[in-house]
Amino acid sequence: MNRNDVTELIIAAKRKKKCSWASLAEVMGQSKEWSTAALLGQMTLTEEQAKRVGEYLALPAEAVELLQETPYKGSLPTSVPTDPLIYRFYELINVYGTTFKALIHEEFGDGIMSAIDFKMDLQREPNPAGDRVSITMSGKFLPYKTY
Repeated sequence: MNRNDVTELIIAAKRKKKCSWASLAEVMGQSKEWSTAALLGQMTLTEEQAKRVGEYLALPAEAVELLQETPYKGSLPTSVPTDPLIYRFYELINVYGTTFKALIHEEFGDGIMSAIDFKMDLQREPNPAGDRVSITMSGKFLPYKTY
């Protein structure tokens, strides 16, 4: 069994149990955004988190152990994504990436926004013209050092 197998087990168990990512986050005691990333193979769970979610989803012991190992991060292929939702984020970065970069550098200086010291909040925003997706991302600014 490998970490990708564990992800598939989690998705199948989630479907069978008819639970949401938010309910799994409650079991783990973390945000729905972080927990979803973790359960999809992008984060390392503590022993307690892995045991809780393993018990809740009836995962085998080997899967619970693998949830505690540091994963290989970055699950998207290196080519342009074909999934329409993921492609729109790719398109968003292609269109607005240079804007993000210019504004961050103007406001903070030469550096990057951390994806390690990071948090995200995703919410439904009701709108009469059609509900909107609201995503707030917050990452620590890391300036480039001189040496």
